[in-house]
Amino acid sequence: MALHDWMNIGPKITVSFMTAEGLEANKTQVKYKNVVIGVVTGISLSEDRTHVLATIELNNSASPFTREDSQFWVVRPRIGAQGISGVDTLLSGAFIGADAGSSEQTKSEFLGLETPPPVTFGDKGKRFKLHTDDLGSLDIGSPVYYRRIQVGQVVSFQLSKDGKGVDIEIFITSPNDQYITTDTRF
Repeated sequence: MALHDWMNIGPKITVSFMTAEGLEANKTQVKYKNVVIGVVTGISLSEDRTHVLATIELNNSASPFTREDSQFWVVRPRIGAQGISGVDTLLSGAFIGADAGSSEQTKSEFLGLETPPPVTFGDKGKRFKLHTDDLGSLDIGSPVYYRRIQVGQVVSFQLSKDGKGVDIEIFITSPNDQYITTDTRF
């Protein structure tokens, strides 16, 4: 059994979070698509005490999660404009969600996201940038509809470079992205 455990140990990484809320060493799991791919083995404060460092031992099969553009976030109950998420953590406790990137480069230190990403790697579709005068009631995760059917969502927004508007990035899922043309209006 010890040999099996030793052979299953994979890469060790460190993920930085703003807080350790919900994280416990040797208990908090790292999951991808609800499959355990690692466990948090240690939690410490950074040298400047502005954030926490979670040391994670990934399983041997989880080496793609060391890619440079991999993402990590803490899954905990959240209430937002898009509804309630992370309800399953009420009984099981928080866990770290992971998404493997596509980069050829790898690394061992990551900056954790404070909120789950709206679109994960491998989701089929296309991203589009829109420009508007103001954000209005939109937020990350706000749905994009076509003929009253949700076909995508807002994934990010920021002030335009000239400060005279807002640039919004949306993600339209496949196969609905085929309906976006040069004549499409949002």
